[in-house]
Amino acid sequence: MPKIKTHKGAQRRFHITGSGKILRVKGPKSHLRRRKAKRVKRLFDEKVALHPADRVRIKRLIPHGIS
Repeated sequence: MPKIKTHKGAQRRFHITGSGKILRVKGPKSHLRRRKAKRVKRLFDEKVALHPADRVRIKRLIPHGIS
């Protein structure tokens, strides 16, 4: 049986918490950042919980729960 490999792109984009939740970073974080308001830029800094519909797919890409 071959080893299950981690998808390196998903490993960099997602973070698994100790309780098993998967966190992601919000989308247009770096593009055209100078013209965005400070409040909007602060909102892009926080991590958001992944939608439950996507959780199964991402868990398959990160099988070992790398944080």
